[in-house]
Amino acid sequence: MRRSIVAVYGSGAGGIPTGQPDGAAEPRWMQRVWTVTKEAVKVLEAASKAVGFGLTLEHFDYGADRYLKTGETLPDGALAVWSGFDAIFMGAFGDPRVPDMKHAADILLGTRFKMDLYANVRPVRCLTERLCPLRNYTANDIDFVVFRENTEGAYAGMGGIFKKGTPDEIGIQEDVNTRKGVERIIRAAFAFAAASGRKKVTMSDKSNALRHAHDIWQRVFAEVAAEYPAIRANHLYVDALTMQLIKDPRQFEVIVTCNMFGDIVTDLGAALQGGLGMAASGNLYPGKTSMFEPVHGSAPKYAGTDTANPFGAILTAGMMLEHTGLPEAARAIEGAVVAALEARECTADVGGSLGARAAADAIVRRLRKAA
Repeated sequence: MRRSIVAVYGSGAGGIPTGQPDGAAEPRWMQRVWTVTKEAVKVLEAASKAVGFGLTLEHFDYGADRYLKTGETLPDGALAVWSGFDAIFMGAFGDPRVPDMKHAADILLGTRFKMDLYANVRPVRCLTERLCPLRNYTANDIDFVVFRENTEGAYAGMGGIFKKGTPDEIGIQEDVNTRKGVERIIRAAFAFAAASGRKKVTMSDKSNALRHAHDIWQRVFAEVAAEYPAIRANHLYVDALTMQLIKDPRQFEVIVTCNMFGDIVTDLGAALQGGLGMAASGNLYPGKTSMFEPVHGSAPKYAGTDTANPFGAILTAGMMLEHTGLPEAARAIEGAVVAALEARECTADVGGSLGARAAADAIVRRLRKAA
């Protein structure tokens, strides 16, 4: 069994730009790349040997340095090439040297939109007791999955600025919600709940204020929920949802919501599991090549400091393997992460004292030992 993976290196932080390669076979540009993406790829390679599956990796350097040198973001034909792989493993994008964010938007949002990766799936699970931030709750109380619509909403890029730079300036941003887009993300949430044995799906919107944009969410949710009588369906306005996530996270199993609200709610969810450095994410189109990226951004202030947490990227790699039919490998990676956290072999943000590379090495050692 072999999996072919595209590894796309963005502008993510976490490593030490020493120029000392991990392997002689690496291309020259990779010898200068020390990011959490590279650490996660190292774990992927260790998992393939430990569990016993074939792995073909093709590496792409699409970082900000390359963009600033060439002016090219995503080359023509890149997505067609990537669609021939089992999955895409995407690094974080965003660099203060590109203030208009064109580089990040063209690659990251471009991949989501042009490949129609409509389901952004973000598991929120606290892996160890000491990372649970809520009093009177345990790590076992935090275990739900957010389905975020990924191609519409306020992030569709529709709108404009009128009379820019004048006292009469007007900015308009359209919130786009189609029947097709809303229905397929809601169906994906219910299908996941049914397949995974979860008994409750919560839909969150703001239909009391956004009457036109979110009325369709109300109607479609009711229609799809009727097809799943064994699953409890309930609704919360997004402001109430954020309050309830802190008040009692045990009540949630699957949450489905729009693009913007999903973005915000999952950052809150990340805080419940130990921070953004622990949060995994997948951008899915069931049955087609999907793209996986950690929830966190590029954190340019940590570039070159070896302090960023690689576990979010590593857990994302595990999520990717599970999606491509390798659940044993995913469990092995998560088990190694849990063991490293318990031993405090991790970065400072989650209670350890290791750098990014050493924290990833702790996972690799455990995978090799379990082989």
